[in-house]
Amino acid sequence: MQAYIYDAVRTPRGRGKANGSLHTLSPLELGATVLRELPRRGGFAAEALDEVIFGCVEAVDDQGANLARSAALAAGYGDTVPGFMVARFCGSALDAVNTAAAKVMAGQADAVVAGGVEMNSLVPMLVGTGGPSVSDVFFNDLVLQTPQGVAADLIATLEGFDRADVDAYAAASHQRAAQAQQAGWFDRSLVPVHDANGTLMLARDELVRPETTRQSLGALKPSFAESGEKLGFDATVRYRYAEIESVNHVHHAGNSSGIADGASAVLVGSQAFGTRAGLRPRARILATASAATDPCLMLTAPVPASQRCLQRAGLRIEDIDLFEVNEAFASVVLHFLRHMRVGHDKVNVAGGAIALGHPVGATGGMLIGTALDELERRDARRALVTMCTGLGMAVATVIERV
Repeated sequence: MQAYIYDAVRTPRGRGKANGSLHTLSPLELGATVLRELPRRGGFAAEALDEVIFGCVEAVDDQGANLARSAALAAGYGDTVPGFMVARFCGSALDAVNTAAAKVMAGQADAVVAGGVEMNSLVPMLVGTGGPSVSDVFFNDLVLQTPQGVAADLIATLEGFDRADVDAYAAASHQRAAQAQQAGWFDRSLVPVHDANGTLMLARDELVRPETTRQSLGALKPSFAESGEKLGFDATVRYRYAEIESVNHVHHAGNSSGIADGASAVLVGSQAFGTRAGLRPRARILATASAATDPCLMLTAPVPASQRCLQRAGLRIEDIDLFEVNEAFASVVLHFLRHMRVGHDKVNVAGGAIALGHPVGATGGMLIGTALDELERRDARRALVTMCTGLGMAVATVIERV
Protein backbone atom coordinates (compact mmCIF):
# COMPACT_ATOMS: atom_id res chain seq x y z
CA MET A 1 0.00 0.00 0.00
CA GLN A 2 1.23 3.50 -0.78
CA ALA A 3 1.25 6.53 1.50
CA TYR A 4 0.13 9.77 -0.13
CA ILE A 5 0.57 13.37 0.96
CA TYR A 6 -2.73 15.20 0.52
CA ASP A 7 -1.79 18.54 2.05
CA ALA A 8 0.85 20.28 4.16
CA VAL A 9 0.44 23.46 6.18
CA ARG A 10 2.47 25.47 8.63
CA THR A 11 2.36 28.59 10.71
CA PRO A 12 4.74 31.42 9.89
CA ARG A 13 7.94 31.10 11.86
CA GLY A 14 7.95 33.62 14.68
CA ARG A 15 11.03 34.95 16.42
CA GLY A 16 11.68 32.52 19.24
CA LYS A 17 12.23 35.14 21.91
CA ALA A 18 10.12 37.31 24.18
CA ASN A 19 9.87 39.95 21.43
CA GLY A 20 8.54 37.43 18.89
CA SER A 21 5.04 37.87 17.50
CA LEU A 22 3.86 34.45 18.69
CA HIS A 23 5.34 34.64 22.18
CA THR A 24 2.07 35.53 23.92
CA LEU A 25 0.31 32.48 22.49
CA SER A 26 0.70 28.85 23.56
CA PRO A 27 2.02 25.71 21.83
CA LEU A 28 -1.52 24.34 22.11
CA GLU A 29 -2.87 27.28 20.08
CA LEU A 30 -0.21 26.88 17.39
CA GLY A 31 -0.80 23.14 17.13
CA ALA A 32 -4.56 23.57 16.98
CA THR A 33 -4.18 26.24 14.27
CA VAL A 34 -2.51 23.89 11.78
CA LEU A 35 -4.72 20.93 12.72
CA ARG A 36 -7.87 23.00 12.21
CA GLU A 37 -6.70 24.14 8.77
CA LEU A 38 -6.38 20.71 7.14
CA PRO A 39 -10.04 19.62 7.29
CA ARG A 40 -11.14 23.19 6.55
CA ARG A 41 -9.10 23.24 3.33
CA GLY A 42 -9.84 19.66 2.39
CA GLY A 43 -13.53 19.65 3.21
CA PHE A 44 -13.36 16.32 5.06
CA ALA A 45 -14.53 15.37 8.55
CA ALA A 46 -11.76 15.37 11.13
CA GLU A 47 -13.36 12.30 12.71
CA ALA A 48 -12.17 10.32 9.66
CA LEU A 49 -8.57 10.59 10.88
CA ASP A 50 -6.94 7.66 12.63
CA GLU A 51 -4.19 9.52 14.44
CA VAL A 52 -2.35 12.76 15.11
CA ILE A 53 1.42 12.47 15.52
CA PHE A 54 3.40 15.49 16.67
CA GLY A 55 7.11 16.02 17.11
CA CYS A 56 8.44 18.20 19.92
CA VAL A 57 11.95 18.48 21.29
CA GLU A 58 11.23 20.08 24.67
CA ALA A 59 8.02 18.23 25.59
CA VAL A 60 7.74 19.81 29.03
CA ASP A 61 5.65 22.53 30.67
CA ASP A 62 3.21 23.96 28.09
CA GLN A 63 4.55 21.52 25.50
CA GLY A 64 4.20 18.43 27.67
CA ALA A 65 1.51 15.84 28.48
CA ASN A 66 0.88 14.61 24.90
CA LEU A 67 0.38 17.86 23.03
CA ALA A 68 -0.75 15.90 19.94
CA ARG A 69 -3.92 14.69 21.65
CA SER A 70 -4.50 18.02 23.38
CA ALA A 71 -4.15 19.97 20.10
CA ALA A 72 -6.52 17.57 18.33
CA LEU A 73 -9.15 18.17 21.00
CA ALA A 74 -8.58 21.94 20.90
CA ALA A 75 -8.88 21.89 17.10
CA GLY A 76 -12.32 20.30 17.29
CA TYR A 77 -11.31 16.84 16.07
CA GLY A 78 -13.69 15.31 18.57
CA ASP A 79 -13.19 12.65 21.20
CA THR A 80 -12.36 9.78 18.85
CA VAL A 81 -9.05 10.90 17.28
CA PRO A 82 -6.03 9.81 19.36
CA GLY A 83 -2.56 11.29 19.26
CA PHE A 84 1.00 10.70 20.38
CA MET A 85 4.36 12.42 20.44
CA VAL A 86 7.66 11.69 18.68
CA ALA A 87 11.05 12.86 19.96
CA ARG A 88 14.18 12.68 17.82
CA PHE A 89 15.58 16.11 18.59
CA CYS A 90 15.48 18.36 15.48
CA GLY A 91 14.20 15.52 13.30
CA SER A 92 11.06 14.96 15.38
CA ALA A 93 8.46 16.29 12.92
CA LEU A 94 10.07 14.55 9.95
CA ASP A 95 10.07 11.33 11.96
CA ALA A 96 6.40 11.96 12.73
CA VAL A 97 5.69 12.13 8.98
CA ASN A 98 7.73 8.99 8.38
CA THR A 99 5.85 7.18 11.16
CA ALA A 100 2.55 8.23 9.62
CA ALA A 101 3.69 6.88 6.26
CA ALA A 102 4.74 3.57 7.84
CA LYS A 103 1.31 3.18 9.45
CA VAL A 104 -0.47 3.82 6.15
CA MET A 105 1.89 1.59 4.15
CA ALA A 106 1.37 -1.26 6.63
CA GLY A 107 -2.41 -0.92 6.46
CA GLN A 108 -2.58 0.11 10.12
CA ALA A 109 -4.11 3.52 9.37
CA ASP A 110 -6.01 5.18 6.54
CA ALA A 111 -5.33 8.83 7.39
CA VAL A 112 -2.86 10.42 9.78
CA VAL A 113 -1.92 14.03 10.45
CA ALA A 114 1.77 14.34 11.30
CA GLY A 115 3.91 17.36 12.09
CA GLY A 116 5.13 19.13 15.16
CA VAL A 117 5.19 22.20 17.34
CA GLU A 118 7.87 24.11 19.21
CA MET A 119 7.85 27.46 20.97
CA ASN A 120 11.43 28.30 21.83
CA SER A 121 10.26 31.65 23.20
CA LEU A 122 8.34 29.86 25.97
CA VAL A 123 10.32 26.64 26.44
CA PRO A 124 13.98 27.32 25.61
CA MET A 125 16.19 24.55 24.29
CA LEU A 126 17.80 22.26 26.89
CA VAL A 127 15.35 23.29 29.61
CA GLY A 128 13.78 19.86 29.87
CA THR A 129 15.83 17.61 27.60
CA GLY A 130 18.11 16.40 30.37
CA GLY A 131 19.33 12.86 29.93
CA PRO A 132 22.81 11.39 30.32
CA SER A 133 24.29 13.94 27.96
CA VAL A 134 23.66 16.52 30.67
CA SER A 135 23.94 14.53 33.88
CA ASP A 136 26.30 11.60 33.32
CA VAL A 137 30.00 12.43 33.05
CA PHE A 138 30.89 8.79 32.43
CA PHE A 139 28.56 8.66 29.43
CA ASN A 140 30.10 11.83 28.02
CA ASP A 141 33.59 10.40 28.50
CA LEU A 142 32.44 7.32 26.59
CA VAL A 143 30.87 9.03 23.55
CA LEU A 144 32.87 12.29 23.58
CA GLN A 145 29.76 14.26 22.71
CA THR A 146 30.17 17.97 22.00
CA PRO A 147 27.71 20.89 21.82
CA GLN A 148 26.24 21.25 18.35
CA GLY A 149 27.91 24.58 17.69
CA VAL A 150 31.34 23.14 18.46
CA ALA A 151 30.51 20.14 16.28
CA ALA A 152 29.56 22.46 13.42
CA ASP A 153 32.90 24.22 13.80
CA LEU A 154 34.63 20.83 13.86
CA ILE A 155 32.99 19.90 10.55
CA ALA A 156 34.22 23.17 9.07
CA THR A 157 37.72 22.49 10.39
CA LEU A 158 37.90 18.95 9.04
CA GLU A 159 36.40 19.91 5.68
CA GLY A 160 38.43 23.11 5.26
CA PHE A 161 35.43 25.45 5.21
CA ASP A 162 36.58 28.90 6.29
CA ARG A 163 34.65 31.87 7.61
CA ALA A 164 34.08 33.26 4.12
CA ASP A 165 32.54 29.94 3.01
CA VAL A 166 29.99 29.67 5.81
CA ASP A 167 29.10 33.37 5.68
CA ALA A 168 28.60 33.23 1.92
CA TYR A 169 26.26 30.28 2.34
CA ALA A 170 24.30 32.06 5.07
CA ALA A 171 23.93 35.22 3.01
CA ALA A 172 22.59 33.17 0.12
CA SER A 173 20.01 31.58 2.44
CA HIS A 174 18.70 35.01 3.42
CA GLN A 175 18.63 36.19 -0.18
CA ARG A 176 16.74 33.11 -1.33
CA ALA A 177 14.27 33.29 1.56
CA ALA A 178 13.64 36.98 0.92
CA GLN A 179 13.00 36.30 -2.76
CA ALA A 180 10.65 33.42 -1.95
CA GLN A 181 8.77 35.49 0.61
CA GLN A 182 8.38 38.47 -1.70
CA ALA A 183 7.26 36.29 -4.61
CA GLY A 184 4.70 34.42 -2.51
CA TRP A 185 6.32 30.98 -2.80
CA PHE A 186 5.34 30.11 0.78
CA ASP A 187 1.75 31.27 0.52
CA ARG A 188 0.13 27.93 -0.29
CA SER A 189 1.32 26.31 2.93
CA LEU A 190 1.17 29.30 5.27
CA VAL A 191 -1.65 29.57 7.82
CA PRO A 192 -1.88 33.00 9.49
CA VAL A 193 -2.02 32.82 13.28
CA HIS A 194 -4.73 34.63 15.27
CA ASP A 195 -5.23 34.83 19.01
CA ALA A 196 -8.40 33.78 20.83
CA ASN A 197 -9.96 37.18 20.09
CA GLY A 198 -9.36 36.85 16.37
CA THR A 199 -6.51 39.36 16.30
CA LEU A 200 -3.90 38.58 13.65
CA MET A 201 -0.60 37.79 15.36
CA LEU A 202 1.59 36.75 12.43
CA ALA A 203 1.05 36.19 8.72
CA ARG A 204 4.61 35.77 7.40
CA ASP A 205 7.98 34.53 8.60
CA GLU A 206 9.56 37.26 10.68
CA LEU A 207 13.23 36.27 10.89
CA VAL A 208 14.20 36.89 7.25
CA ARG A 209 16.68 39.74 6.82
CA PRO A 210 16.93 40.69 3.12
CA GLU A 211 19.75 43.13 3.84
CA THR A 212 22.10 40.36 5.01
CA THR A 213 25.35 40.08 3.10
CA ARG A 214 28.59 38.20 3.54
CA GLN A 215 30.19 41.48 4.56
CA SER A 216 27.62 42.20 7.28
CA LEU A 217 27.96 38.67 8.62
CA GLY A 218 31.71 39.09 8.71
CA ALA A 219 31.37 41.61 11.54
CA LEU A 220 29.88 39.02 13.92
CA LYS A 221 32.07 37.25 16.47
CA PRO A 222 32.18 33.43 16.60
CA SER A 223 29.61 32.09 19.06
CA PHE A 224 31.22 28.83 20.14
CA ALA A 225 34.87 29.68 20.69
CA GLU A 226 34.39 30.31 24.40
CA SER A 227 32.56 27.06 25.10
CA GLY A 228 35.07 25.21 22.97
CA GLU A 229 38.13 26.65 24.63
CA LYS A 230 37.09 27.47 28.21
CA LEU A 231 34.79 24.49 28.79
CA GLY A 232 37.24 22.01 27.29
CA PHE A 233 35.29 20.85 24.25
CA ASP A 234 38.08 21.84 21.88
CA ALA A 235 40.35 19.49 23.81
CA THR A 236 37.72 16.76 23.48
CA VAL A 237 37.55 17.03 19.72
CA ARG A 238 41.33 17.24 19.39
CA TYR A 239 41.54 14.01 21.38
CA ARG A 240 38.98 12.36 19.08
CA TYR A 241 40.40 13.89 15.87
CA ALA A 242 44.11 14.01 16.50
CA GLU A 243 44.81 15.18 12.95
CA ILE A 244 43.67 18.74 13.76
CA GLU A 245 45.80 21.15 15.76
CA SER A 246 42.93 23.46 16.70
CA VAL A 247 39.25 24.06 15.99
CA ASN A 248 38.47 26.87 13.58
CA HIS A 249 35.44 28.53 15.17
CA VAL A 250 33.53 30.01 12.24
CA HIS A 251 29.87 29.82 13.25
CA HIS A 252 27.85 32.58 14.86
CA ALA A 253 24.21 33.64 15.12
CA GLY A 254 24.15 34.79 11.50
CA ASN A 255 25.21 31.49 9.90
CA SER A 256 23.40 29.17 12.35
CA SER A 257 19.71 28.33 12.43
CA GLY A 258 17.48 31.02 13.91
CA ILE A 259 15.60 30.39 17.17
CA ALA A 260 11.90 30.26 16.28
CA ASP A 261 8.32 29.41 17.23
CA GLY A 262 6.00 27.50 14.91
CA ALA A 263 3.90 24.45 14.08
CA SER A 264 3.41 22.20 11.05
CA ALA A 265 0.95 19.53 9.91
CA VAL A 266 1.02 17.10 6.97
CA LEU A 267 -1.97 14.99 5.93
CA VAL A 268 -0.81 11.48 5.01
CA GLY A 269 -3.29 8.87 3.86
CA SER A 270 -4.12 5.89 1.69
CA GLN A 271 -5.66 6.06 -1.76
CA ALA A 272 -8.92 4.75 -0.32
CA PHE A 273 -9.06 7.62 2.18
CA GLY A 274 -8.55 10.16 -0.59
CA THR A 275 -11.31 8.60 -2.67
CA ARG A 276 -13.76 8.66 0.23
CA ALA A 277 -12.85 12.22 1.20
CA GLY A 278 -12.84 13.53 -2.37
CA LEU A 279 -9.19 14.56 -2.10
CA ARG A 280 -6.53 14.42 -4.79
CA PRO A 281 -3.07 13.42 -3.57
CA ARG A 282 -0.25 15.86 -4.19
CA ALA A 283 2.63 13.41 -3.69
CA ARG A 284 3.56 9.95 -2.47
CA ILE A 285 6.22 9.03 0.07
CA LEU A 286 8.64 6.71 -1.69
CA ALA A 287 11.06 5.89 1.13
CA THR A 288 12.22 6.92 4.58
CA ALA A 289 15.42 6.30 6.51
CA SER A 290 17.40 7.19 9.58
CA ALA A 291 21.12 6.91 10.26
CA ALA A 292 23.73 7.72 12.86
CA THR A 293 27.38 8.76 12.97
CA ASP A 294 29.95 9.89 15.53
CA PRO A 295 28.27 11.92 18.36
CA CYS A 296 31.42 14.02 18.64
CA LEU A 297 31.12 15.17 15.03
CA MET A 298 27.34 15.13 15.58
CA LEU A 299 25.89 16.67 12.40
CA THR A 300 27.11 14.60 9.41
CA ALA A 301 24.46 11.84 9.42
CA PRO A 302 22.25 13.47 6.72
CA VAL A 303 24.64 11.96 4.17
CA PRO A 304 24.26 8.28 5.16
CA ALA A 305 20.54 8.79 5.91
CA SER A 306 20.02 10.21 2.41
CA GLN A 307 22.07 7.45 0.78
CA ARG A 308 20.06 4.80 2.61
CA CYS A 309 16.79 6.49 1.67
CA LEU A 310 17.74 6.66 -2.00
CA GLN A 311 18.76 3.01 -1.96
CA ARG A 312 15.41 1.99 -0.48
CA ALA A 313 13.59 4.02 -3.12
CA GLY A 314 15.68 2.45 -5.89
CA LEU A 315 16.89 5.88 -6.97
CA ARG A 316 20.17 7.62 -7.71
CA ILE A 317 21.13 11.10 -6.62
CA GLU A 318 20.53 12.25 -10.20
CA ASP A 319 16.87 11.23 -9.89
CA ILE A 320 16.21 13.89 -7.24
CA ASP A 321 15.19 17.33 -8.49
CA LEU A 322 15.21 19.25 -5.21
CA PHE A 323 16.70 18.83 -1.74
CA GLU A 324 15.68 20.31 1.58
CA VAL A 325 18.63 19.95 3.97
CA ASN A 326 17.93 21.56 7.30
CA GLU A 327 20.27 24.49 7.87
CA ALA A 328 21.19 23.73 11.46
CA PHE A 329 24.53 25.38 10.66
CA ALA A 330 26.09 26.42 7.37
CA SER A 331 28.79 23.73 7.53
CA VAL A 332 26.12 21.00 7.73
CA VAL A 333 24.77 21.88 4.29
CA LEU A 334 28.23 22.51 2.82
CA HIS A 335 29.24 19.04 4.02
CA PHE A 336 26.12 17.57 2.39
CA LEU A 337 26.78 19.35 -0.91
CA ARG A 338 30.35 18.05 -1.02
CA HIS A 339 29.76 14.45 -0.01
CA MET A 340 26.50 13.92 -1.91
CA ARG A 341 27.96 15.74 -4.95
CA VAL A 342 24.93 17.98 -5.34
CA GLY A 343 24.89 21.52 -6.65
CA HIS A 344 23.63 24.37 -4.47
CA ASP A 345 21.15 25.23 -7.22
CA LYS A 346 19.08 22.18 -6.17
CA VAL A 347 19.37 22.58 -2.41
CA ASN A 348 17.21 24.82 -0.20
CA VAL A 349 16.05 26.83 -3.18
CA ALA A 350 13.73 28.96 -1.02
CA GLY A 351 16.23 29.51 1.76
CA GLY A 352 16.42 27.58 4.99
CA ALA A 353 16.55 27.73 8.77
CA ILE A 354 19.46 30.17 8.82
CA ALA A 355 17.14 32.77 7.34
CA LEU A 356 13.67 31.48 8.21
CA GLY A 357 14.28 30.04 11.67
CA HIS A 358 14.18 26.56 13.16
CA PRO A 359 11.23 25.75 15.47
CA VAL A 360 13.01 22.49 16.14
CA GLY A 361 10.14 20.06 16.78
CA ALA A 362 8.09 21.45 13.87
CA THR A 363 10.70 22.05 11.18
CA GLY A 364 10.55 18.64 9.50
CA GLY A 365 6.89 19.07 8.57
CA MET A 366 7.66 22.55 7.28
CA LEU A 367 10.41 21.18 5.03
CA ILE A 368 8.05 18.59 3.58
CA GLY A 369 5.61 21.38 2.71
CA THR A 370 8.31 23.58 1.18
CA ALA A 371 9.66 20.69 -0.91
CA LEU A 372 6.18 19.85 -2.17
CA ASP A 373 5.32 23.46 -2.97
CA GLU A 374 8.56 23.89 -4.89
CA LEU A 375 8.13 20.66 -6.84
CA GLU A 376 4.75 21.89 -7.99
CA ARG A 377 5.89 25.43 -8.69
CA ARG A 378 8.82 24.19 -10.76
CA ASP A 379 6.92 21.28 -12.34
CA ALA A 380 9.56 18.90 -10.96
CA ARG A 381 9.11 15.32 -9.82
CA ARG A 382 11.04 14.24 -6.73
CA ALA A 383 12.50 15.79 -3.59
CA LEU A 384 14.61 14.53 -0.70
CA VAL A 385 14.24 16.05 2.77
CA THR A 386 16.84 15.39 5.46
CA MET A 387 17.73 16.74 8.89
CA CYS A 388 20.59 16.22 11.31
CA THR A 389 19.74 15.70 14.98
CA GLY A 390 21.41 15.57 18.35
CA LEU A 391 23.60 12.62 19.35
CA GLY A 392 24.83 12.18 15.77
CA MET A 393 21.62 11.07 14.04
CA ALA A 394 19.65 12.08 10.93
CA VAL A 395 16.31 11.41 9.26
CA ALA A 396 15.51 11.43 5.54
CA THR A 397 12.42 11.18 3.33
CA VAL A 398 11.95 10.98 -0.45
CA ILE A 399 8.68 12.24 -1.92
CA GLU A 400 7.39 12.13 -5.50
CA ARG A 401 4.67 14.24 -7.06
CA VAL A 402 1.59 12.38 -8.19
